Amino acid sequence: MNAIDTPLDKAQITGLTPAVAAKMARGLGLETVRDLLEHAPRAYLDLSKSKQIGELKIGEEATVTGAVAKVDARPIRGRRHMLTVRVGDGTGYIDIVFWNQPYRARNMPVGTKLAVAGRVERRMGKLQMGGSVFVETLGADGGGVHTGRIIPLHRATEGVSANQIRRFVHSALQKFGGDIEEPLPEGVRERHKFPPRGQALRALHFPDSYQQKEKARRRLAFEELFVLQVGLAARKRRFEREAVGIAHAGDDAIVKEFLASLPFTATAAQLRTISEISEDLEAARPMHRLLQGEVGSGKTVVAVAAALKAAAAGSQTAFMAPTEVLAEQHFLTVQRLLEPLAGHAPVDPGRLFGERWGVELLTSSITGAPRKQALDAAANGSATILIGTHALIQEGVSFQRLGLAIIDEQHRFGVHQRVALRAKTTDEAQPDLLIMTATPIPRTLALTLYGDLDVSVLDEMPPGRTPVRTVLAKDTATRIWSAELIKDEVAQGRQAFVVCPLVEESESLEAKAAETEYQRISHDVFPNLRVGLIHGRMKPAVKEDTMRRMRAGEIDVLVATTVIEVGVDFPNATVMLVEDADRFGLSQLHQLRGRIGRGAGASTCVLVTNADLEAPERETARKRLEAMVGTTDGFRLAELDLEIRGEGQIFGRGSVGEETGEGAPAQAGHTDLRFASLVRDVEALGQARKEAFAFVDQDPKLRAASTLRSELRRRFGDRLDWLFVG
Repeated sequence: MNAIDTPLDKAQITGLTPAVAAKMARGLGLETVRDLLEHAPRAYLDLSKSKQIGELKIGEEATVTGAVAKVDARPIRGRRHMLTVRVGDGTGYIDIVFWNQPYRARNMPVGTKLAVAGRVERRMGKLQMGGSVFVETLGADGGGVHTGRIIPLHRATEGVSANQIRRFVHSALQKFGGDIEEPLPEGVRERHKFPPRGQALRALHFPDSYQQKEKARRRLAFEELFVLQVGLAARKRRFEREAVGIAHAGDDAIVKEFLASLPFTATAAQLRTISEISEDLEAARPMHRLLQGEVGSGKTVVAVAAALKAAAAGSQTAFMAPTEVLAEQHFLTVQRLLEPLAGHAPVDPGRLFGERWGVELLTSSITGAPRKQALDAAANGSATILIGTHALIQEGVSFQRLGLAIIDEQHRFGVHQRVALRAKTTDEAQPDLLIMTATPIPRTLALTLYGDLDVSVLDEMPPGRTPVRTVLAKDTATRIWSAELIKDEVAQGRQAFVVCPLVEESESLEAKAAETEYQRISHDVFPNLRVGLIHGRMKPAVKEDTMRRMRAGEIDVLVATTVIEVGVDFPNATVMLVEDADRFGLSQLHQLRGRIGRGAGASTCVLVTNADLEAPERETARKRLEAMVGTTDGFRLAELDLEIRGEGQIFGRGSVGEETGEGAPAQAGHTDLRFASLVRDVEALGQARKEAFAFVDQDPKLRAASTLRSELRRRFGDRLDWLFVG
C-alpha cells in the first residue's frame, strides 16, 4: 500500500484525531491521506494583497481583514432573515450581509477576526458586501498557513472547519509529499508541459499566484480525464478485438421497401444513421452503438429499419423500453409502420409472415393466453420483433435466434439489465446492441459516459414540424389566458395536456396530486370539456384504455403525471400546461414539451409557477425556466443544463457511465470528477481522449504503465472487468 493511502485516523497528522477523522469521513467522504490531498479547494482568499477598509472603492472585488464589531440579526418580510456583521480594521467599517443564514451568527461573535472577500457596494451611506461573499475565520495560530498568502477555502463539514482542513492538508503535504506517484506517462506529461503530480497538488492548495493555481488545476483535470479515457479506450479496443458477433449480411431490399412505404420522406440524418447501423450489422463483431435523437427526430423509424436488416438475415430483435406506456406506444407505432409491408414474401418462413409481421408485446401486466402467445412466438422464432419492458429479461423468456437488442431511453436501465437482455441468445455470438436516447447529451458528457460506444446523432427534424412556443406563466392573468387557449384549441378539434409535478419521490403522493388536479380541472376549469386522467398507480388496463381514448379523440384535456414524459405520440395535441414547472429539471421539461408539436398545427407549452423566481434560493429554477422559454434546441438545453446543475453526479454505481436504473445517475465516490469540469475543460477532454486512445493502441494491456494501472484500479475498483483491463 502506498503511504498516501494511509487511513486518516492512522496518519498521525497533528490535530487530526480519530474522532475528527470520523467526522471528515462521514461528512466529506475523506478516508485516506490521498482523499485529503485530492479535496480540491472550492475557492481562494488572497490575503497577500488584502486592502484596508478605508482604501476600498465602490464596485471593486476586494479582500479585507478585520474584527467583528457588531452583529445584527433580524427577520425581514415574513420568513426571510437578514444577518449583518460589521467588520472593522482601524481605518473604517464594512457590513457583511447574509440572507437566510442565521446560523452564521454563532460562529462570528464580536471580536472574531475575519478575512472577507467580495464586491464592495454602498447601501444607505455605508460600505457593504453581499451576495457571493467569502468569509473565513482567522485564528492566532497557523504559522502562515492562514495568513499573508493566497489561502484555500475547502468545503468543510459539521465539527470540522475549513481552517482545520487547511492545516491538515498543509501537514499532509509536508509529511507525505514524497509519496505522491505519477500516473501520467512521461511522454504525455512532456508533450503538454505539465508539472509533476506532487508539485501540482501543492500548487493547487497553496499557490503563489492564481496563475499557478490554474496551471495546477488544468494538469490534475487532464490527468483525471486521461485516466477515465484510458479505461474507456481499453474497453473499446478489447471489445473490438475479442467479441464475436453475428454478421447480418445480405441485401437491403426490405429496408429500401420499408423506407419507400413511409408516408413521409426520411430525413438525411435518418438515412445516414441507418447506413451507419447497417454497416455495423454486417460486421462480424457486435455492434455497440448509441443513437441520440432530438424529441420527434424519428428514432423509431431507424430502429425498425435496423430490425428489418436483422430479420432479412434470419435474426430476431428484442426492443426494450423502461415503462409500459412507452412499450405499448412502440408496439402500436411499429405495427403501423409495418402495415404497408403486409403480404411481403417471407425471407425465412416462420419469421416473416405473408399476412402480418411477427410483432409481439410483452410486459408484466400481460398475462394468460396473450403472454403465452408472446413467449411462444419468441421461442419458436415467429416473433420477428418482441417489444416490452424489463419483462423481456425475466426467466422464461427465450428467443430462437436473438440478433439485435434495442434499448430505448437507456439511462433508465442499469448495466445488469443490458447484459441480461444480450444474454437471451442461444448462440455464442453476441447480439448487436443499439442504445437509444431522446435526452440530448452534451458532447463532453457523451465522450465521458459513452466514450466506448460508437455514436450516431439524429440532428435533423422531419419537415413540416413547427417549433413549440413556450410561455412562462407567473401571474393570474397569464394563467387565465392559458385556460382560454386550451378552450380555443379544443373548439378547433385539438387536444391538450395538463402535467402535475412529482411532489416527492412517492407515487402515491404523485397520484394524489394528479387526482386532486383532475377534480379541480374537470369541475371548476373545464366543466364542459372531456377531461381524462393518467398516472403511474393506475392499473395497466385503465392506463391503456385512457391512452386509447386520447388517441381516438375521446378526451379533450388529459391530466397526467410524468408517466407521459417519453414515448407518447398524439399529433393532435397542441397545448401543454405544466403546473409548478419550477419543480422539474430542464431535461424533463424538454421531454414533456416534446409531447406536443408533433403535428402540423402550431403548439404552445405553458410553464406555470407560483414561486418567487427573483429569490436567491430560486436562481437555479429561474435559469431553467428562462432556458426553456429561450430555445427549443435540445442539445443547447443539454449544454445549459450541464452549466446550471454542474456535473457532480455523472457516474453511476454499475460502472463508468452506467446509471442506476432509477432514472438518474448516482454519486459514486472516486469516480466523480474532482478537478475537471465538463463545461470548462472541453478542450482538455478532447486532448485527453486522443492521448488515451493512442496510448492504449500502443500498449493495450498497459504492461509498461504500472502506476497508471494502479490508478485505474483505485478509481474503478472491481469494475475493472467492465473496463476490460486485464
